[in-house]
Amino acid sequence: MTRLSEAFAKGHPALIAFVTAGDGPTAAILDALVAGGADVIELGMPFTDPMADGPAIQAANLRSLAAGTTTADILAFAETFRARHPDVPLVLMGYANPMTRRGADWFANVARDAGLDGVICVDIPPEEDDSLGPALRSAGIDLIRLATPTTDAARLPQVLDGASGFLYYVSVAGITGKQQAAQASIEDAVARLKAATDLPVAVGFGIRTPEQATQIARVADGVVVGSAIVELVGQHGEDAPEPVRAYIKSLSAAIRTARKEMA
Repeated sequence: MTRLSEAFAKGHPALIAFVTAGDGPTAAILDALVAGGADVIELGMPFTDPMADGPAIQAANLRSLAAGTTTADILAFAETFRARHPDVPLVLMGYANPMTRRGADWFANVARDAGLDGVICVDIPPEEDDSLGPALRSAGIDLIRLATPTTDAARLPQVLDGASGFLYYVSVAGITGKQQAAQASIEDAVARLKAATDLPVAVGFGIRTPEQATQIARVADGVVVGSAIVELVGQHGEDAPEPVRAYIKSLSAAIRTARKEMA
């Protein structure tokens, strides 16, 4: 089993927490995510044009870039995280330009060497898999694909072809952090996706409160939270780790309670 597969085999849905690399005291924030109970961590690569992201993550990208964060810095965060937390899955999430500008093989190899488990590339569609996918798979890194409310039955097989780790269901047709889809639509979508794949299905976009996390945990294999964490980092700066830990702890407890209630 891989670190990612083990994270989805704990008997409760996985809490997947996103933070932008280089925004605030990144190493301490990553440790706070683990201490709070995050099962999988997504480390965002700052980018100048994050088209899928709302104001909170856009602002985090700009803060990180203004601080001079480089790809080498991000890989260093990953490498030192792996040394401190050998069993916690770490996924790199970002956009194609920083991942491919020096070649897909270079990126896949340095990602592997830094201890990364998976990659989510927002703007490389399945039709362009050959620009990154083969290199990642050769390096033993999961390529995590995105499905959306507009991913119909005709296109879903293409999305799933070559996907691994888990399937990330983007529950709204919009940007991060602004709204949450109706629970009924999420339940219908998750049921449809799970009928098409054995991959765990994680739901993200718009999840902020323990109550929302509980609802998603009742139907999905994973709950993804990002903008709310990034907002805490923006509000608290260097003092962010403790508020982040407390917030993650509240979400983790809610997710575990949700599955126990169902049992």
